[in-house]
Amino acid sequence: MTTAELVALGAWCFLVALGGGMVGLVLGNIRLPAVLLVAASPAAGAGANIGISAVAATAAAGAHIRAGRINWRLFAWMAPPSMVGAVAGGYLSGLISESLLLAVIGVSLLYFGIDLLRPPKDEPGGPLERAALDVRAAVVSGALIGLLGGLVGLILGALRMPALLRYVGEEPSRAVGTNLAVGVCVGVAGVVGHLPEGVDWEVLAVGAAASVPGALLGARLTGRLTERQLLRAIGAALVVAAVGTLVQAAT
Repeated sequence: MTTAELVALGAWCFLVALGGGMVGLVLGNIRLPAVLLVAASPAAGAGANIGISAVAATAAAGAHIRAGRINWRLFAWMAPPSMVGAVAGGYLSGLISESLLLAVIGVSLLYFGIDLLRPPKDEPGGPLERAALDVRAAVVSGALIGLLGGLVGLILGALRMPALLRYVGEEPSRAVGTNLAVGVCVGVAGVVGHLPEGVDWEVLAVGAAASVPGALLGARLTGRLTERQLLRAIGAALVVAAVGTLVQAAT
């Protein structure tokens, strides 16, 4: 990489990690195009991108652990099927059109993002009522999202987040931390899966170094938002991720 490319990549990774750390997403699909531009090969770039996601998720998750924003029981139920799904998806990759999968993921992200941006029908701005957490939904959604992520080479925390909020029933602040903690496991599994094809370690090192401070700062900002503000921030991030994913599907 040239010096200009190194600086540009580092700045972009920092900004992506800053936004992701705040809303519980690593936003790897937004970072991926920039990584591919400077990577030695598309395969090596994809492996580096997943590695950067894992490092960013680890840094942000650490801050959320200290703030008590991770549901460890939910993590224990969701992480294993997510990792198994990711491994299975990696094994099956190439059998299904990646463009079609990205289009489906992009449309899903757009739907969930707009849904979170809309004000609640009852008691706007007030606390949201929740039933008990649905562990079965955590297991099933974790496995399915892990499978999709393995197929397209993404951690897909952007899909796991709305699943935690809408189907599992977790509160936003704890969903943020829990999603990142699960993302660490899926990211590590993704890097291992890409080792046979190679990983661009230079890109990974630069992206990871820039992502850590961004993720830490973003995680600290989570606690300063009200529940409604956090939901809107997550919704906006999902819409941005949806646009990025749909652009990837089209190209």
